[in-house]
Amino acid sequence: MAEFNLTRRPRRLRGSHHLRSMVRETHLRRDDLIMPVFITHGENVRNEIPSMPDIYQYSLDEVDRELDALAEAGVHRVILFGIPSEKDPVGSDTFCDDGIIQRSLRHIRDRYDDFYLITDVCFCEYTDHGHCGVVRDDGTLDNDATLKNLQKQALSHAEAGADMIAPSGMIDGMIGAMRTALDKEGFSALPIMSYAVKYASSFYGPFRDAVESAPQFGDRKTYQMDPANRREARVEARLDVDEGADLLMVKPALSYLDVIADIRREFDLPLACYNVSGEYSLVKAAAAKGWVDETGIAHEKLLSMKRAGADLILTYFARDLAPSLDA
Repeated sequence: MAEFNLTRRPRRLRGSHHLRSMVRETHLRRDDLIMPVFITHGENVRNEIPSMPDIYQYSLDEVDRELDALAEAGVHRVILFGIPSEKDPVGSDTFCDDGIIQRSLRHIRDRYDDFYLITDVCFCEYTDHGHCGVVRDDGTLDNDATLKNLQKQALSHAEAGADMIAPSGMIDGMIGAMRTALDKEGFSALPIMSYAVKYASSFYGPFRDAVESAPQFGDRKTYQMDPANRREARVEARLDVDEGADLLMVKPALSYLDVIADIRREFDLPLACYNVSGEYSLVKAAAAKGWVDETGIAHEKLLSMKRAGADLILTYFARDLAPSLDA
């Protein structure tokens, strides 16, 4: 009697599209994606970012073009980044009622009913030195002074209509400070998605072109995480969980899939990751040379982030990939 051929069991489940889809373990959906949108000052501005093909800076009178395209693609969750007309040492545009993000929130609210608006809460795009807060005379970041400004920024975004805020500066105590300020002023229902694990990465270069935020001196290694450290990520995430974060984020994503998996195992909060600008631009550059299938490799990258444990993905591919995905 012939022996059973058990070695071919896995292959029997790969024989057709229907079989593969029936046994597929991980699914990438439109609802998993959040699209970053860059809004700048001025009028009639639609500037393609040279290092990020197909991604633009929009003035308020032009941003509807991007929002309409996103809505048509089925993407209704965005995170807003602003580029102000003037920068100063403390990034005061971030907590000004007439600031670029505050005006953007009111503009979108007036015209669209179905967008969920997340705002990046940081200072690097708004300070004339390019660091993520108040800087002392010796060039070091003043953590406590920055926390006070973060409270003002968070409240200003809430009052202007943000659905969620996403602090990205890796400032010690930022979640507790913002949660306290929001609760005190009646915004206890506003969720905070914390960039809890953010590395001092070389993958951010194109983003800094997009928001004109390159540091004018030094770097951000004293407050962003060392890429060599894995266990420290759990320490950082725990601090933010204890301070009241509602969602956690790991940034960047592709080179930190192990960290995403670690955070997923340890914490039950929803987990996001940021498929950052450098990860996007590398694919775009290779695709422009004809070296890779852009859509295929983009989908595979995002799928790997879901497989590692991310629930949500901030990605510049959202607009283009969404039509091919299930809701």
